[in-house]
Amino acid sequence: MFGFISQPAYMPCDECGASLRVDEHDEHVCSDARRLEYQLCQLRSEVEAFDDQLAAYLESPHGRFELWYVERERNR
Repeated sequence: MFGFISQPAYMPCDECGASLRVDEHDEHVCSDARRLEYQLCQLRSEVEAFDDQLAAYLESPHGRFELWYVERERNR
């Protein structure tokens, strides 16, 4: 039934996400900028959630204490 499934000609680089021909995968060198952009893209949901998580923490009893303590130490 599924006798032939062709292999893709291009695959993404695991480090930077660049689309590479399968036969050129070993020669590829990732650029630092592209690697950083790819990693940020993968972490986008965590980065976007940070502000909400920080605000929720600062409204908690522990967060309010931290704010009070920092303010007290700064005024010393």
